Amino acid sequence: MRPQEKLDKRVVIVGIDEQDIQSVGQYPVPDGKIAELITKLETYEPLAIGLDLFKNVPVQPGGEELTRVFQENTNIIGIEKILSPGETPPPRSLPPEQVGFVDLANDIDSKNRRYLLHTSNPKNHTENKDSLALKLVFEYCEKNGINVGTGKNDIDTIMFNQIELPRITKDFGGYVGVDDGGLSILINFRNSSQPFHVVLLRDVLNDKADINLLRGRIVLIGNQNTSAADIFYTNALPTPKLEGQIYGVEYHAHVISQILSTVIDRRPMLHSWGDAGEYTWIVIWGFLPIIIGRLTQSAWKNVFSVGIAGVLLLSCGYIMLWQWGVWIPVAPSFLVLAVNGVGLSAFAFYQHDKFLCSQIKERQDTVQYAFSVIHNGPLQDLSYVLKNMRTTKDMSYEQLLGLIEKIDKEIREIGEFLKLQARAKEENLRLGSGLILELSRPLHNLLYEVYSSTLERDGFEYFKTLKVKIPNFDPIDDKHISMEEKREICLFLEEALCNIGKHAQGVKSIQASGVYSKGRYKLCVQDDGCGIKSKLENKGTKHSKTIAKRLGGEFRRESVSPRGTICTLS
Repeated sequence: MRPQEKLDKRVVIVGIDEQDIQSVGQYPVPDGKIAELITKLETYEPLAIGLDLFKNVPVQPGGEELTRVFQENTNIIGIEKILSPGETPPPRSLPPEQVGFVDLANDIDSKNRRYLLHTSNPKNHTENKDSLALKLVFEYCEKNGINVGTGKNDIDTIMFNQIELPRITKDFGGYVGVDDGGLSILINFRNSSQPFHVVLLRDVLNDKADINLLRGRIVLIGNQNTSAADIFYTNALPTPKLEGQIYGVEYHAHVISQILSTVIDRRPMLHSWGDAGEYTWIVIWGFLPIIIGRLTQSAWKNVFSVGIAGVLLLSCGYIMLWQWGVWIPVAPSFLVLAVNGVGLSAFAFYQHDKFLCSQIKERQDTVQYAFSVIHNGPLQDLSYVLKNMRTTKDMSYEQLLGLIEKIDKEIREIGEFLKLQARAKEENLRLGSGLILELSRPLHNLLYEVYSSTLERDGFEYFKTLKVKIPNFDPIDDKHISMEEKREICLFLEEALCNIGKHAQGVKSIQASGVYSKGRYKLCVQDDGCGIKSKLENKGTKHSKTIAKRLGGEFRRESVSPRGTICTLS
């Protein structure tokens, strides 16, 4: 997907195709024909000749003639294979300094992206070996005045005119634990449908080759036919052949062109950041959705912004690879961007929904709490007034005025309390008696306060007939009981006691108890009054059932024999 590049004239390939083999009539091509080819090429004055053909055994006719050509020309580089399996010795008539290895490593997907430039001899670790491409590059540098030395920042690599070759380390880019046993580079293939001039064997032998193409160039001789099985695979080139196939001689040509283009033309070589740089890059893209989420404060805007960031990340990966040759970790960065972006967006949707639900619940709780406080306070007094007016009708004007003034005062106090409660940091409960309780206190202490305060209230005629009052509330470890749950329990007790004061005619004793047993707390209020007269559920009974449901328990209200009522919340 990179822009097209121009042809590199420094490297010329002399290919041997199927038609050449047919014209020669023999495969492998006889040594005599190879000797004739090299002799012809030398008349064109190439800078160096790389013979990408194994010549460890003579191919008659012409073995002696090829040996003579090798001995007469010092700019010829032959090949060998040094890594197992498949070691192949070099031509016998070439000295070691005129031999380069052609061992290539492919990745686990059978694609070739790396090139081994330099390594130690597996049979003699004190001896170092250079590849065919590196040998030819050295020849070019020597004859063109390019300095070659050991790297300064990385002493294990090679430096050409202050430019170090970025070698593949064990964690280079997407590679993990890779080890070629020497100096390897990542190939930056020249992206072109014709990256190099190609001259065929028959054209050279028939004097049809252009002398200007070959003079002062690096010439690579190799097979360009399927008979040799010298084929490699890459998806980095727009090759007309299937599955990105290129011949071995082309593979070496790309490496030579890459190094020379880097040193002379400043064309970038492919390299990667160190671990610290790559992890920093990934972490930045991981934090980006968090920053976006804080800025947008909207789930849909967050999704859109993360999508734009993903396109930006892919663009960065493309531009940095093409323009500067930097292989950045796109896949893990995109993964953490997507996971955090989608996760935070989903979390934003969830939080928004949770916020709406909490607002609805808060309003419902406020309404319910206001109803409970008013119901257990001024409504009880109002009910007492109405009952007396309907039954006895002997209430004096002063008594009626006093009760109405009391109701008015209670309503105003409740209003002020609710305002303070909305602003207060600590949770409080206002009883109908006007007593304000701090819900942070232990539950059994609160129950005692509710019990005592309610029974002392005025306006409940049946409290006046009480002879026996028995409160007994067991302590309970209430660290798992919320303030709201404490409030509900206290309001239940107050409601149950108020009902006795209003309806339990003839009551003489009240027994209120809280018993904790087997992980359950059972709160009971029992009286010996007249019992239940109506089976209809009033608002207080419905409210008590709602409280029981919230607390994960149950509510029961029933008559007892011979007389009385028992109210139970467990």
